[in-house]
This record gives sequence, structure tokens and C-alpha cells, in this order.
Amino acid sequence: MSTFDYSAILANRIVSVITIDRAEDAEPLTQALLDGGLNALEVTFRTPAAPEAVKRIKAAFGDKVHLGVGTLLTGAQVVQAAEAGASFGLAPGFNPDVVRAAHERGLGFIPGVMTPSEIEGAFELGCTVQKFFPADVAGGVKMLKTLSGPYGHLGIKFIPLGGVSEATLQEFLAAPGVAAVGGSWIADRNLIKAGDWKGITTLARRAVAIATGKEEEGAIG
Repeated sequence: MSTFDYSAILANRIVSVITIDRAEDAEPLTQALLDGGLNALEVTFRTPAAPEAVKRIKAAFGDKVHLGVGTLLTGAQVVQAAEAGASFGLAPGFNPDVVRAAHERGLGFIPGVMTPSEIEGAFELGCTVQKFFPADVAGGVKMLKTLSGPYGHLGIKFIPLGGVSEATLQEFLAAPGVAAVGGSWIADRNLIKAGDWKGITTLARRAVAIATGKEEEGAIG
């Protein structure tokens, strides 16, 4: 069972999902997100540069960033993520062996779920924060509202991810049981490759404004 405290990670209700192709982009990208008000990151383990990027972020920013690693599909990747400096991990699906490996390492873990059976299996292993994935094609907000009926009383919190955008951010955040949303639109892979750090900061600020309700006060320009 996990005793990991997710409250700090979920505080601003947005987890920025980033895919890094060049390890040297890790520091300016992280700074751009911090400048925009976002400090919860998920570095996907999909590129050869990912492990080194995680190490660089941890070394440069320490506790200023809540550093997660995503697309953890094996126990070996869990160990690699923990050794690189991640404080929590995520996966697109629910693999009990990967969850147990994370708990053994003291790594917070957020498995991907899409069905009631997966939700129940993950909850049985102590996962009270779960990634609803892929959110847009798995029923979106309507599905989340339906799931809140049988599972709301358990205190399970969902992070919708997969197809979430600036346009749908507010709607997902208002859905029952949603603690935060995850998305790659803020630090789009092409923006990272182009080194458009100012553009990423602007998108981060816009997302924070929507999440905090400041958009209605004219905070977005």
C-alpha cells in the first residue's frame, strides 16, 4: 500500500506532460514552466534523452519541482526513474507488478485506468490517485460523472489525460472526482524542439489562469 502524499503535486491542478528529445533542453524548459506558474511535471520515458533529462531537472531545481516520470511500463523502468530523481511515476495502463515495484521503491505511482475493473484493481493496491486515460476517447467528462456514482465515496481522485486541451481544461477540472488534469499542449514537443521558452511560459500562464478562475478576470491576454 502507498502512503505517498500527492497534495503538493495536485495543488495547482495541472501536471504538464513533456517529451524531451535533447537532454540539454531540460533546464530551460523547466524554467519556462516555472515562470508560467507550473511546478508539477511528467517527463515521459519515451526518448533516449529522458533519463538524463530527469537527472538534470532534479539537479538544477531540486524541490522547486514536483518531478514525475511517465510511460513507466516495467519494474526496471520504475527503478531507473527513481534513481534518476523522480518522486512519482505514471503509466498509461494498470499493471499490478509495476505498481508494486513503485511502492517497493517508495515512489508515488499513478496508474492509467479506463474501466471500472481497472479502477477497482488499482484502488485495491492503494492507488487513490489514478490517471483517466485516454480521457477524450474514453467518454470524457460524461464518463467521469458516471464513475463518480459508484466510486466517489472511496475518495479516488482522477487526473484526466489524453486529448485534454486549453479549450476543454475548465470542463474537465469541474468534473466530479478530478483533482488535476495532465496535458502536453502546454509544452508541445515542437515548441520544445524550437526552443520557444517564452511561448511555453505563455501557455502555462494561460492554463494556470483557467485553472484558478482568473481567466474571467481578464488575466489572459
